[in-house]
Amino acid sequence: MTDSDSRVIVTPAGVKLCRASELPEGKARNFVLQMRSGRFHGFVVRTGDQASGYVDRCPHVGLPLAQRLDDYLTPDGGHIACSWHGALFEKHDGHCVGGPCTGQSLTPWKVVVENGWIVTG
Repeated sequence: MTDSDSRVIVTPAGVKLCRASELPEGKARNFVLQMRSGRFHGFVVRTGDQASGYVDRCPHVGLPLAQRLDDYLTPDGGHIACSWHGALFEKHDGHCVGGPCTGQSLTPWKVVVENGWIVTG
């Protein structure tokens, strides 16, 4: 499945992204998966024993959220932030709570923590 500019926005289930220990609590990490249909760009946020994944695309203008690799969170780690226009998103559900796309949400990317790995769901 792709969006209007042909960027892939879903991935197959069961792809091991990284060991859970490689993504510390309260941090986020970028992942790019090359598939036959194109490249998928996403990121994962670790909160406790849980991981939340999102397509790396701000609903405001469609740009990737981070201008620097893995720089997805506010300085206090409380929210996901778009570095282009300052939109703020909840880490657990991707809902925008501030900025130019308030009320919209990031596109979820299903990931799970399974047997010590962060894996696509």
